[in-house]
Amino acid sequence: MAKKRTRKKRSHIHLLYDMNELTNLLVGTLTVDDFLKQAAEMVARHLDAHVCSIYLYDESSDELYLAATTGLDPEAVGQVRMKVGDGIVGHCVDRLKPVCEGVAEKSPYFKYFRAAREDRFKSFLVVPIHRGPVRIGALVVQHEEPDMFDESDIMGLLAASSQLGTSIENARMIMEMNRSADGVPEVRPIPPGTMIRAGIASEGYAYAPATVLRKGGPLHPLEPSPDDEFLTLEDFHRAMEATFEQLQALQSGFARRLPESASLIFATHFMMLKDDSFAGQMVRLMKDGMPPMQALRQVSSHYTALLLSSPHEYIREKVNDIEDLSVRIMRNLRKAGQGEAASGQKRIVMAEQLYPSDILKLVADDVQGIVLAGGGTTAHVSILSKSLQIPLLMTDRRDLLLLPEDTPVLMDAYMGAIYVDPPQKIVKRFREREKTRSIALQRSAGVADETATRDGARVRLMANVNLLSEIPLARKLKAEGVGLYRTEFPFLIRTAFPSEAEQLPIYRRLFEEMKGRPVTIRTLDVGGEKVLPYLDAPPEPNPELGLRSIRFTLSHRDIFTTQIRAILRAAAGARDARIMFPMISSLDEFLEARQVVFSAMEELSEEKLDFCDRPSIGMMVELPSLVDIMDELADVTDFFAIGTNDFVQYMLAVDRTNHRVSQYYASHHPAVLRGLDRIVRAADRKGKEVSICGEMAHEKAHLPFLLGIGIRLFSVNPQFLPQLQESISRISLSEAREYAGALLSGSSLKRIQEIMADRKWKERFGL
Repeated sequence: MAKKRTRKKRSHIHLLYDMNELTNLLVGTLTVDDFLKQAAEMVARHLDAHVCSIYLYDESSDELYLAATTGLDPEAVGQVRMKVGDGIVGHCVDRLKPVCEGVAEKSPYFKYFRAAREDRFKSFLVVPIHRGPVRIGALVVQHEEPDMFDESDIMGLLAASSQLGTSIENARMIMEMNRSADGVPEVRPIPPGTMIRAGIASEGYAYAPATVLRKGGPLHPLEPSPDDEFLTLEDFHRAMEATFEQLQALQSGFARRLPESASLIFATHFMMLKDDSFAGQMVRLMKDGMPPMQALRQVSSHYTALLLSSPHEYIREKVNDIEDLSVRIMRNLRKAGQGEAASGQKRIVMAEQLYPSDILKLVADDVQGIVLAGGGTTAHVSILSKSLQIPLLMTDRRDLLLLPEDTPVLMDAYMGAIYVDPPQKIVKRFREREKTRSIALQRSAGVADETATRDGARVRLMANVNLLSEIPLARKLKAEGVGLYRTEFPFLIRTAFPSEAEQLPIYRRLFEEMKGRPVTIRTLDVGGEKVLPYLDAPPEPNPELGLRSIRFTLSHRDIFTTQIRAILRAAAGARDARIMFPMISSLDEFLEARQVVFSAMEELSEEKLDFCDRPSIGMMVELPSLVDIMDELADVTDFFAIGTNDFVQYMLAVDRTNHRVSQYYASHHPAVLRGLDRIVRAADRKGKEVSICGEMAHEKAHLPFLLGIGIRLFSVNPQFLPQLQESISRISLSEAREYAGALLSGSSLKRIQEIMADRKWKERFGL
């Protein structure tokens, strides 16, 4: 045994040398799969292991998958997948620490994967592959005999995993560069009729040809065509004229749909069309003999590289404008060469990641739906899509980004499904269902002027507004005012902070459109995941608990004062103007923010400008720190608005967007329910209005409780108003109070769930 140990220790030394040699092979034609397979064989050989497997971490799905193996069934590669934390391998990667088991089956973390066929292997050693806190995967060795691995094996495998981590990163980079250089990625086509499950970010239905939005990569929006070589300089001039006319028409239509941003959407496009170094350089290259399509690609790629080299994110984002303009010119150039009239086409867009500004350009093209493949979404992209009624689905299937142009795609963003090139019988079924849904919605939109419970208690319903274009729907559905206007959108789509003059017409139109009804404007709520691309601020280790919301504006007084002045001036003559501060954490913070309003009023008075001199000033209740000081806050504030999304998140210390802990996000938690009750009772004692504007406000399961504790003002997205009014009309206030009392007496989630599931309450409230 001692001789065997010595041989293994020497083998560990050679292992490091061979791993370095293996890294050098990446420069050749080796694929990543080949590299991983050779690495597994080498490690198994040096550690006298019967099995060596390499698992890689897929960040988009938070899963580990078997990427290479020697000793296990080769068919298991790509088939064995596990969540981080599942099984011995998942446990190792979760903790980023080695796990050595003499007999794997006896481990408390053991999980059997049938596809691996690893029953006969006893000894099990796994080490994480990582770079600092960043997970890359895991390296596993197994042996048929028990207790075959010791401390020296752990040290050797850790050294190998360190080398392997660097090599895997290099391999991925090199293979990506090779694909970019070739211009054609290796495509495994998705079979026609394939159905892919997806997460829902914005509901809806769409059936249209697909197009892939590739950001910051080589410009290959169209498949090469043999006819490209016959394109002429005259075709190019016709394409430029057609592009200019298209953009003018889009800008005009956009002004009606999104007045906050109409002048911004194509500003860069128009500038580039007139810039001699852009269009002029293309013409010069063509006159020198370069084909039009090649000249367009060359100049566009040059500009793309210049912008991507900038240290400023907001400048790098301008790459999107260059690519968008180039694609438009390319499409028009090909149509000009074919003698066709240039026209836009409704499409479903596949993308890895999108910014709010990207959504706007897609709206201008009348996009039918969006699929985010692998990148995920932010709250503002989701909110914007909902406001614009664009279906948005999320999936970790990155192969959707390789779909051929114009592949028919059906999106069911009600059930969370994507159908690639579906058969006509499926398309027909969905169209019939959508027609039925549309008729049902029209019938349900007959809302009354006022809302009341079954026993006559008056309840007011207001609208959450993200875009001015939502106001007509809010008025049509009898919203009694705007309970929350989010001001972030005009900030997110610009390349610099909007001036007072730029904000003023937006807020003024909001008050004018609501015709004397109450309007509550929330001051700028950025930070966390709502990042302003033009703000050069260092990254924060925990942005959700960092410089965000009111903390940000109080530390940037010039930005805060500019916004307050614009709101006050826009509200001149308004009957019921309200200013609300987000994420207040203390009495001192509210008083400091309120003083900014008072100071702005003094400035405007001295400048002899018209403004609202008596706005109501209130706060969002989103932090648990306010619950115990509600009486003191009620003495100085004019109103409260409970933001339940953040209130639950901060009360329970749960990121609701993190699927690994989302099961802990429980809006029916006893602490949440009792906290809400205390907030409402404190406001009532001081005669201060309290509204609710988070997701709980429109969820039927929570309505009886909220009414029972005294909520009489709900603010929801306009589309929820008819359903909310109907649900409230079925609830008796006396029964709601009894129900709320029962829930408040529950001390555990289990007990509260039992009460909510009680058939008696479900029948009474129509749940």
